[in-house]
Amino acid sequence: MKDEDSGSVLKTTPLDCLHQSLNARMMPFAGYSLPLQYGSGIITEHNHTRAKASLFDVSHMGQIRIHGADAAEALETIVPSSIDDLEPGGMRYTMLTTDVGTIIDDVMVTREDDGLFVVVNASRLEFDLPHMRAKLGADVEFEILKDRALIALQGPKAAAALADLSSEVTGMPFMSARTITIDRIETLVNRCGYTGEDGFEISIPADSAEDLVRALLADDRVEMAGLGARDTLRLEAGLCLYGQDIDEKTTPIEAGLNWTIAKRRREEGGFPGANVIVSQIADGPTRRLVGIRPEGRVPARAGTTINTVDGEPLGEITSGAFGPTIGGPVAMGYVAAGSSDAGTAVQLDIRGKTVPAAITTLPFTPRRYFKS
Repeated sequence: MKDEDSGSVLKTTPLDCLHQSLNARMMPFAGYSLPLQYGSGIITEHNHTRAKASLFDVSHMGQIRIHGADAAEALETIVPSSIDDLEPGGMRYTMLTTDVGTIIDDVMVTREDDGLFVVVNASRLEFDLPHMRAKLGADVEFEILKDRALIALQGPKAAAALADLSSEVTGMPFMSARTITIDRIETLVNRCGYTGEDGFEISIPADSAEDLVRALLADDRVEMAGLGARDTLRLEAGLCLYGQDIDEKTTPIEAGLNWTIAKRRREEGGFPGANVIVSQIADGPTRRLVGIRPEGRVPARAGTTINTVDGEPLGEITSGAFGPTIGGPVAMGYVAAGSSDAGTAVQLDIRGKTVPAAITTLPFTPRRYFKS
């Protein structure tokens, strides 16, 4: 499959043959051919995830192991979160930041016995890896895990379905990781995800991925879902997508990610852009990421202008879609901080028409992560 825009040949994941056999509708994403949806459609896949459990192929994400006794301490010098205090099996969501406090990428970091396991966005791997190598120095060794797949099992029935294959997942806390043997295959199972639901991300050798997926699909509670449902689920949950809601023009504080920066890091600094980020925590940013509920049924897509009720520009939509759980359009975007309060009336310019909308708090739907 080729990317029609660039003409380049798209990469495929270890589950490509499975997607083809299931008649998935494929699309280019971050240089890969990935399933947009399957036969049931995006809304059905979305609703099934909220009610039961869905499997998502996220093998395009970059999987990196960072080896070295001081890997966690070293990583703290280029991210604003606390990493060195993670116990083995602990996980943390954080960001690589620039010297002016903006976001190079958002990443998931897991502490292992002999280093770190880091998952980065596929579109940013070629930027993240040279950046980390240059900043962390020769004492830290990087291993790109090219021979592994990554699958996400998400939804309120995810734990029960996975526990039928391995009881070791039972009771795993949210944001924790374990090395678990499933059907004689060693996997790294993280209790996390991108839908706002309970679930797991499973890193598995590429040649075993299809067998595991088929074993999970044999469970009536589990179905496949594509990028379309993944996007509407994460949007309803108020989760940022790199390249849309966060990028090298946005800071963690503008994006409402203050919670990722622990008190110790705020006090000590020592990471790129610390002065800007700490200042914004204290004084507030000039703009903020907010939730927006347009009236009617038409979604406000990325790039839609946000105006005051008097027609003055306030900002721009970064993500927008029809929210199946909400039963109407939902969106996120940046507006001037002085106009970011929930309930503020705004207007959207959607396809040349003025559509009333209101700023609301995020998330649009409650996040239902597992709590032990």
